[in-house]
Amino acid sequence: MLIALSTDSLKGYGLNRIFGFAKETGFDGLDLAMDPEEYDSMDTDYIKELSDETGLPIVAIQAPKNTSKGKIEDAVRMAKKLNTRVIVIQPPKILDLKLARWLKSEIPKIRQKEEISIALENAPSKTMLGFIPEFSMNSLNELKKFKHACLDTSRVAQKKEDLIRVYTILKKFLVHVHLSNVYHNKPYALPETGILPIESFLSKLKQDDFQGAISLKIKPKNLNIENQEKLLQTLKSSLFYCRKYLQ
Repeated sequence: MLIALSTDSLKGYGLNRIFGFAKETGFDGLDLAMDPEEYDSMDTDYIKELSDETGLPIVAIQAPKNTSKGKIEDAVRMAKKLNTRVIVIQPPKILDLKLARWLKSEIPKIRQKEEISIALENAPSKTMLGFIPEFSMNSLNELKKFKHACLDTSRVAQKKEDLIRVYTILKKFLVHVHLSNVYHNKPYALPETGILPIESFLSKLKQDDFQGAISLKIKPKNLNIENQEKLLQTLKSSLFYCRKYLQ
């Protein structure tokens, strides 16, 4: 089972250094977060050059956070050039009915044509006016209907849902995992520290022979990002922790 590092986890570093850190600490690949404000993350040729140099594949691409038809199409073009088989997209905003209809009708066609898995991620717990969900397509039932799902474990905790129950419901459709924990009510903590039953979750993935990749998506400050020596040690420790329950 592949364990990747999300480039979001090292936001602030250039991609060349992120590839280097991932290589040095033993990750199997990178999960690339496309960000229009981070130019390296949008430069397919440069990304391919770094991937070839390090031997680390891009195992998944996260389309830009503010979902749109054009951004998803950009991600598909990038994925084809990088030979990446999984694209993760975010749910549309609650009022963007046109995009929601397009996702439901057109994504299955794109998947079939391009032979790429386009997975919908479980939505953040954000609300408008304190009670209206900010995103549509944000229920487990909607994720099942979409057929391909990505599970963000911190978002499960933020919604006060049971991780093992959510996994059991979605496992037939699950193609990618963004792994983190919640510590002192703060999401995207190290997987080995927090309230979520990460050990049981990883053991379930192993038991069920999960075929997708697991990507560590951690808040940069929780990785001691300002201190390179501590950063490398933290990455190695978290990777060792995950492999202990997957192998």
